[in-house]
Amino acid sequence: MPGKKRSKSVLKNIRKSRRRYLENLKKKKNLKAAIKKIRKASTKDEALKLFPEVQSIIDKSVQDGIIKKNTAARYKARLAKFIETKLT
Repeated sequence: MPGKKRSKSVLKNIRKSRRRYLENLKKKKNLKAAIKKIRKASTKDEALKLFPEVQSIIDKSVQDGIIKKNTAARYKARLAKFIETKLT
């Protein structure tokens, strides 16, 4: 807001908030990219190799508060089902 004075703590909180937002955005993009990578796998073996890595990324996203626990469980279940049914 132009013309309005802000205390040092408010400015610091704005900086912290922006930094956290950018870090969370980066983690969310990494998560989405990992999921897409498994969906674009051409063979079942390739997808099975990627699956533990993607599971780890999903679990870390829950720890960091990027996604909720049930969302993570849904992602993992759907990916496992995808690997079993779609790829042969």
